[in-house]
Amino acid sequence: MRREWELEDLIACWTLDEDEFALVGDKTGATRLGFSLMLKYFELEARFPRREDVPRPAVEFMAGQVKVDPELFAGYDFTARQVTNHRKQIREFYGFCEPTVGDEDKLIVWLASDICPAEMSRDRLRAALLARCRQEKIEPPTPGRIERQFTAGTVSRLPPGTVAKLKDLLKVSDPDSVAAGGGRSFLQELKEDPGPLTLDTLLAEIVKLERVKAIGLPDDLFSLADISEKVVAGWRARAMKMYPSDFEACPEPIRLTLLAALCHVRKAEMIDGLVELLIQLVHKISVRAERKVEREIGEEFRRVHGKNGILVRIAQAALDLPEELVREVIYPVAGPRTLADIVAEAKANEKVFNTRVRTKLRGSYSHHYRRGLPKLLKAVEFHSDNEAFQPVIDALALLDRYADSNAECYDKAETVPLDHVVPDDWREAVADPDTGLIERIPYELCVLVALRKAIRRREVWVVGGNVWRNPEDDLPADFAENRDVHYEALSKPRDPAEFIADL
Repeated sequence: MRREWELEDLIACWTLDEDEFALVGDKTGATRLGFSLMLKYFELEARFPRREDVPRPAVEFMAGQVKVDPELFAGYDFTARQVTNHRKQIREFYGFCEPTVGDEDKLIVWLASDICPAEMSRDRLRAALLARCRQEKIEPPTPGRIERQFTAGTVSRLPPGTVAKLKDLLKVSDPDSVAAGGGRSFLQELKEDPGPLTLDTLLAEIVKLERVKAIGLPDDLFSLADISEKVVAGWRARAMKMYPSDFEACPEPIRLTLLAALCHVRKAEMIDGLVELLIQLVHKISVRAERKVEREIGEEFRRVHGKNGILVRIAQAALDLPEELVREVIYPVAGPRTLADIVAEAKANEKVFNTRVRTKLRGSYSHHYRRGLPKLLKAVEFHSDNEAFQPVIDALALLDRYADSNAECYDKAETVPLDHVVPDDWREAVADPDTGLIERIPYELCVLVALRKAIRRREVWVVGGNVWRNPEDDLPADFAENRDVHYEALSKPRDPAEFIADL
């Protein structure tokens, strides 16, 4: 309601008509004034007011109409049994009814599916709800009722063991150290972001993710209720700002819902974070290996005698006589044999460089980063809907099967995917030239590089993530049935080649 009221507004909004005067009837004193104010407030707002909701100018204006002292409004008891009958009369007068459980369920689904995905402001959500209730001729739920129903529904879908584990989130791991200023609950760890880009960070995040998974939240905890991601994210944001004492002060259904939303969203965030760490670490070890080799090679390679002078003379001859034949201009400066030696040296240098890079990569990976791979493959589940990238998924399954093995090569009976996994220049490093067996360490490196590229192209996605989830989940639910409509809305052609060319 507005705080400032002009006389014209008071007359337009708070004047009783003939039928309303008849409803006021023979009520007297505080009852007459309070009933009249509730009647007009309900007409304006489609809900019943609290005492503080009724503006003072409206009280004085209404008191003049019903011939009652405005100070008597303070004696109107909004909690009295008589007021319950007053509310019933007013609902019937305006054709409204109290919301049933079914009505509230419909309102919650409507808010979650139509309003919450696009609106998170509490004030605008409330305004939308009031407008919907007015349209449906339903008295709005009292403040907190929808929240209580949401939390009660969430708690009802939690297994008993999960409830106990959610409560344990608030417990300090070492109570004896609390007095000394130490001690941490898992809730505190859960709120923390990953540390620096290191293997230790990767391993710590994997442990944290496994602990969250062990809580046992149902995967469809919030999707079953058709709750918008933004609603769950709002509860997560609320929980992130709270201290353990704040959780303890909440009623149990609200506390459990806050913790469940926090764990649900943080689990997806940690999965995405692990994928990001994987992408960056694979890039990091590749770049480091190349830089180390570049520094070490220096002047090691055999050079063609006077190569720099030869190249300068070749360039100058080409500039001086640009229209002449190559043979007539270049060969007098550097003969075919010299040019062949320069090309051979460059190729040899490139081959040596790539070989040494592979050696550095292998050493760095096998002695340090490799110990994180088995844990990562168990913590994160990768999938692909593109058959061209299925070899990468098959290769990951192979790595997982050999996670606890000390064998240097894969068994001959194993089907080891090579195409789309191992680049041509890595084949000789992966396959033993004598036995033909596939060596595990260089093969694992190739798989990680191929996985990184596939993830970044969104051809491989992760289960339970949000940023790196299945791209199909980002499409409208009716995309397949209304593909033409969606492409037309984008003003893009359906043909893939034309679509790319248009971009």
